[in-house]
Amino acid sequence: MKVASQIVLGLTASSVADLEEFCAPIRRLEGGTPARDPPVFNPISAPYQDPTQPTWFRVEDLLSRMPLREKQAQLMQGELERWVNFETGEFNVTGMKDHMFYHSSMLRVSHPLTTAEIAFKGGKLLQDWIMNDTSLSLPAIIQCEGIHGLGVPGATIFTSPIGLGASWNPELVGKAAEYIGKEARALGITQIYGPSADLARDPRHGRVEESMSEDPYLAGEMVASFIQGLKRSKVASIVKHLVAFGNSDQGLDMGPVRGGERELRTTYLPPFKRGVDAGAYTVMSSYNAYDGVPSLINKHLLTDILRGEWDFEYWTTTDYGAPDRLCSVFKMCHSDPIDAADVTMKMLPAGGDTEGGGSFNYDAIPDLVQDGTLDISIVDEAVRRVLRAKFDMGLFEDPFPAAAPEDWPNLIHTDEALQIATQLDRESIVLLENPEQILPLGENVQRIAVIGPFADTVNYGDYTVSPPPGVSPLEGIRRTAPVGVQVYHAKGCDEWSNDESQIPEALHLAKSSDVAVVVVGTWARSLLGQQKGLNATSGEAYDTNDLRLVGAQSSLLRQVIETGVKTVVVFSSGKPVTEPWISETNAALLQQFYTSENGGQALAEILFGHYNPSGRLPLTFPRDTGSLPLTYDYLKSGRDSNNPGHINKDGIHFGRSYVTGTPTPWYEFGYGQSYSEFEYFDVKVDKTHVKSTENVKVTVKVKNTSSQDGWEVVQLYIVDPISSVVIPNKQLKAFKKVLVKSGETVQVEFDVDVKLLGLWNTEMRYVVEQGEFIAHVARNAGDFRGNSSFLVV
Repeated sequence: MKVASQIVLGLTASSVADLEEFCAPIRRLEGGTPARDPPVFNPISAPYQDPTQPTWFRVEDLLSRMPLREKQAQLMQGELERWVNFETGEFNVTGMKDHMFYHSSMLRVSHPLTTAEIAFKGGKLLQDWIMNDTSLSLPAIIQCEGIHGLGVPGATIFTSPIGLGASWNPELVGKAAEYIGKEARALGITQIYGPSADLARDPRHGRVEESMSEDPYLAGEMVASFIQGLKRSKVASIVKHLVAFGNSDQGLDMGPVRGGERELRTTYLPPFKRGVDAGAYTVMSSYNAYDGVPSLINKHLLTDILRGEWDFEYWTTTDYGAPDRLCSVFKMCHSDPIDAADVTMKMLPAGGDTEGGGSFNYDAIPDLVQDGTLDISIVDEAVRRVLRAKFDMGLFEDPFPAAAPEDWPNLIHTDEALQIATQLDRESIVLLENPEQILPLGENVQRIAVIGPFADTVNYGDYTVSPPPGVSPLEGIRRTAPVGVQVYHAKGCDEWSNDESQIPEALHLAKSSDVAVVVVGTWARSLLGQQKGLNATSGEAYDTNDLRLVGAQSSLLRQVIETGVKTVVVFSSGKPVTEPWISETNAALLQQFYTSENGGQALAEILFGHYNPSGRLPLTFPRDTGSLPLTYDYLKSGRDSNNPGHINKDGIHFGRSYVTGTPTPWYEFGYGQSYSEFEYFDVKVDKTHVKSTENVKVTVKVKNTSSQDGWEVVQLYIVDPISSVVIPNKQLKAFKKVLVKSGETVQVEFDVDVKLLGLWNTEMRYVVEQGEFIAHVARNAGDFRGNSSFLVV
């Protein structure tokens, strides 16, 4: 048994013994995985209990046996906090039965105060009662947060989703999800609230860090890999939040989104489609309204598209407390009290199958059916979708697949999981500036000043629970610095304060050093910190109208750079920071999105050249907040920058677009430098004339012209020069992350499915129009290195 892992999980020898007694009978099978003894059996024998029968048959058999009350229960989520005292760990079994009797389809074990032990005990208590003491033995789905690590203390924390996107490595993201699934399943958790298929197209929004990209294609690839990784661990996903969440008026949380059908289908829906195709069991609707229709009652989304066009056969759910917003916020029904019957009649017929936690309007279902307001066939169809998922997830055969507590140290927070987390940290760090080749730090560096409010802390993202201390940038640098190199530290300022009284100490330290590493940025809060309302500059419901550094951070940074000492700036953040003046200095600049607990170690390895930077920006970095929204795939006719203005030390130069600025970004989508240099050449397509049902192969040769091996992210953008409607000026359609050794040349191939190059025409039909398409091979959205054309005939 790993003592260190026990400590991380909050276990002691006595608590392990208590758990073993509590969870008996769970025993280890020699040479196999832990199993239940005696095996769970259902009190009745019926065809739906026979795993050899097809799913559709089992569903119909079970549905025919279910009373209305049981059908209602299958459309509602129960909440652990209603029958557990998180401070004492005591469970109210009577309260569990009273609450879960009507809300037994799912159990949400996520809570700011939850623990692995409480989640495990709660799930086991519920499943034992359901499977052994209820008439039909319909297992519950045990659910937990997990967008970048399982939402219990002691689980492995990975870089935030925006950092996952910055890795441009879907395979590695899938491995991270696989470990999240393993840790979940060890506690009996069978479904994760994730991944997020939201697009980070407005960095003012607090939840940018929870999205993987601004781009539909990159986000879709990451979403699909995440879902498939969970599935390999036999854990289901909930892809969220359908649709356009985070792109609201003024960047405000849960705000309305303005848009039309073409934008919906071109931009917002593709990553969700990719998630459904990858095997998502659940789609969660968003809090917001799109084009005036709240997502949770949008029949066009939930039924016409999701079911009719995409053939999604499983179930939809709502976000926490979202149904009540129909009355309280959208003013579509009476809110004092909430008109539960009206909410139900708006949601369920539209395709809103289940009601997530925080509201219980579906308690009205029995009365609505009995008085003839609600057709029972609508209820039955929603229940079918839930049951279909439960059968296909294998819950009837293995309702609580937890490991014995003594096995948790071998399954949760393992060395293998930490290795994946650390590698993701390495691969997601983006080198933005290195004008004087300060990086990697060389042998001439003997004294290093590590400065900034985030220098001696691990800057985790939101949706963490009791995060561990981890390896800070300061500790990582001290561990990695060559023998004899002296490392000093000064905070310089607090992240949340305008007080500059600590800056002189930092300047004194910088002046006496060979290099200053200044770590500044944004910060988020854990689930408990959010609940307490602690300050933050990113995270759920922490939106901002200014992307510049908060408080004294910018002043600290300027003054350190002005000392003339070689400076490396590290943005430690969950979103873009707009301080474009840095590019006019000699400072090097790195972007590190919220990290795992080994983020400081990964950063140090980049600084000292042990790892060559390979991260690329998954979203556009604007120069200022006034330029927003700003994305690389703007519609044709957008982003006119023929006559920009500017303000500098010589005065004001007035322009037209903008008068004193430019609509162009600070850093383009896909941008990122390397310690290596790459040359692109010989771009070819294997066909010059193709049909819309065919594929076209695009090839390019990439040579590493430097003395250092490096990873390059080769990006393929497609441009449709002439189209019948206004479309994005360019669209990412493929990418590959490849290792190119010093002096070597590799050929990179992209197999492009031509039917994915279509548009939604004036009749709102998806068509691939005939004519020329240009395949551009690029280092980023603003740096095309070569192209070749083909005609669709």
